[in-house]
Amino acid sequence: MIKRVKFVSVPTKNQERALAFWTGKMGFQVLTDQPMGSQRWIELQIPGAQTGVVLFTPEGQEDRIGTTFNAAFCCDDVEYTYRQLSEKGVEITEPEKQSWGTFCTFKDSEGNSFVLSSS
Repeated sequence: MIKRVKFVSVPTKNQERALAFWTGKMGFQVLTDQPMGSQRWIELQIPGAQTGVVLFTPEGQEDRIGTTFNAAFCCDDVEYTYRQLSEKGVEITEPEKQSWGTFCTFKDSEGNSFVLSSS
């Protein structure tokens, strides 16, 4: 039976720029970086997590680049993570406290928008 999500795909126009963002600013680690057709298959590991991120856009889905990502990242402390990412130059909103937890949103190098919430 299914036991986890292996990876999620982040729509990417410029793979080199996206790779620099996700490794340099977000701290993800490269698991695989190899040619795949006209692109590269770049699979990243989130430190301490089982789910990874792939910087790849399937042919015909280029319109997904620069939109809202249909999943959310979580961390232990949104306000701390907000400060860390802000210092690294990540475009990120001020954290908002809700009854269900705290969250903020950030954009990657490709203009994709992501939710970051408390675990």
